[in-house]
Amino acid sequence: MADDVLFEFLHMEMVSHIYKEQASRGEMDKDRATCVSALEGMGFRVGQGLIERFTKDSPSFKDDLDIMKFICKDFWINVFRKQIDNLRTNHQVWPSLKNIGQHVAVC
Repeated sequence: MADDVLFEFLHMEMVSHIYKEQASRGEMDKDRATCVSALEGMGFRVGQGLIERFTKDSPSFKDDLDIMKFICKDFWINVFRKQIDNLRTNHQVWPSLKNIGQHVAVC
């Protein structure tokens, strides 16, 4: 519980810092797209680093099903400390992940 609060404070400060940095440059007129882009870039780099860390000692994935199994069983539990709520396939290559009650974007 305390870890969640610390994460929330860190997240709020990161967002606040990005917006203040843009405002100090006088670039808030360019809309908030630049801020959102910077935050998305940070999230992408963090996610990429986590995936690299969790997969460095495992063999290569053979197919898309192995990737989805890894995301749903190993990665999701390590990151969110709970199992994924719902996994549905749309009878195409990529299934959709649904996690009710999380405040994070999912695939």
